[in-house]
Amino acid sequence: MITIKTRAEIEKMHAAGRVVENTLKLLERSIRVGISTEALNKLAHEYILSQGATPSFLGYNGYPKSVCLSVNDEVVHGIPNSRKLKDGDIISCDVGAILDGWHGDAARTFLVGNVDEATKKLVEVTRECFFEGLKFCKEGYRISDISAAVERHAEKHGYGVVKDLVGHGIGREMHEEPEVPNYETPRARQRLRAGMTIAIEPMINMGTWKVWQLSDGWTVTTQDGKPSAHYENTVAITEGEPIILTCSEEIS
Repeated sequence: MITIKTRAEIEKMHAAGRVVENTLKLLERSIRVGISTEALNKLAHEYILSQGATPSFLGYNGYPKSVCLSVNDEVVHGIPNSRKLKDGDIISCDVGAILDGWHGDAARTFLVGNVDEATKKLVEVTRECFFEGLKFCKEGYRISDISAAVERHAEKHGYGVVKDLVGHGIGREMHEEPEVPNYETPRARQRLRAGMTIAIEPMINMGTWKVWQLSDGWTVTTQDGKPSAHYENTVAITEGEPIILTCSEEIS
């Protein structure tokens, strides 16, 4: 069932979203050649707790860490460990936080040192895919309009759009209805209504859209070993323009 939030509830989600946004900014400032993904996880964990929030991911269906950190060909759900970042890597940071019973969820892909131009373009186009979808986050449109816009922009650049994983509704639960695919599908025909809150999260691959899940039960990688990028925000549908709850900056 899709839950419709009141203005007061959306404000609470906005507060959780600010914790997520600031955690991502902390990670971006901290990312450098030689730092381990476990060290980044520790920084994020401590910051989220310092804000009176708790990490949404820690313990979720048994997930063992506070954030998901996915490097290069890892699409999502990478488990932080002793791996150290190298010059030329990219790292997708997916962060969730619960504050006062409400979730915020967002992801960014960051560059590590000197990244080649083709991979930089992948990261930028993935970000653009989110904002193409955001154009349709208004009452009267359908989820499928968002999905089609994301897919159209990615495929225009020759990229693969992951189909095994999708965005989602969000609120008191991390994952609520409806699903928000990044590709056009008949099952995403729900109309958008004011008070809906959704996480839109393009996961875009440089090569094939096909992915593997590793034996750790979490990490998802591209089948061809080419890089993948991830960009996500929690968005509230209103009677007018949408509100990005996990990004306070004026960006488009």
